[in-house]
Amino acid sequence: MREIVFDTETTGLDPNTGDRITELGCVEVIDCIPTGKTFHAYINPQRSTPKEVVDITGLTDEFLADKPVFGEVAQEFADFVGDAVMVAHNAPFDRGFINMEMERLGRDPYPEDRFKDTARIARAMFPGSYVSLDALCKRFDISLETREKHGALIDSLLLAEVYLELTGGRTRALDLSGQAKSKGGKVEFPSRPQRQRPLESRVNDTERAAHSAFIDEMGEDALWKQLQSVN
Repeated sequence: MREIVFDTETTGLDPNTGDRITELGCVEVIDCIPTGKTFHAYINPQRSTPKEVVDITGLTDEFLADKPVFGEVAQEFADFVGDAVMVAHNAPFDRGFINMEMERLGRDPYPEDRFKDTARIARAMFPGSYVSLDALCKRFDISLETREKHGALIDSLLLAEVYLELTGGRTRALDLSGQAKSKGGKVEFPSRPQRQRPLESRVNDTERAAHSAFIDEMGEDALWKQLQSVN
């Protein structure tokens, strides 16, 4: 299943009071595994950003002044997302800003059922624990060395790793059959039927005789002979 893990940076906390998106980052995952395809854009919010927000994101008014407005990247963003489910940490926050920008352009907002909230998943898995992105990265031993400031693409890449862990972990990534299923945070593999006919031995008589001679050299207390007697 194709999904888009994404994050936004904004000028503030409330799109209904004029706050706007300043950065947008997206990571494509298929069956929860990142494909390497990403979308990233810095966006001119057409308003000033408070200092306390700049201290968190590092995105100053001067830096954003020559960046495209949201309307100039909206179609590229929509094309990248396509019909995929959109995964975010505290998804209602990011959904509110994305939909506000879309509605400003006269575009249809994304319905709520298109979004998946990793914070909600984490709260259900770890009741009473901190479930910030930083806390989950530490829980799953995901390196934060590249994260000097909050950044939409960096956070999306980190969240993609967290999302993989929340949906079964790296064991799931190693399942080549595609049949493993996650249940309650644990990966369950389907049972495999016994072979109708055992595989034929590929050991020839010469090799078998050489092996027996080697075991005889070990004496009567050889572990191999003890195991043979048990079987």
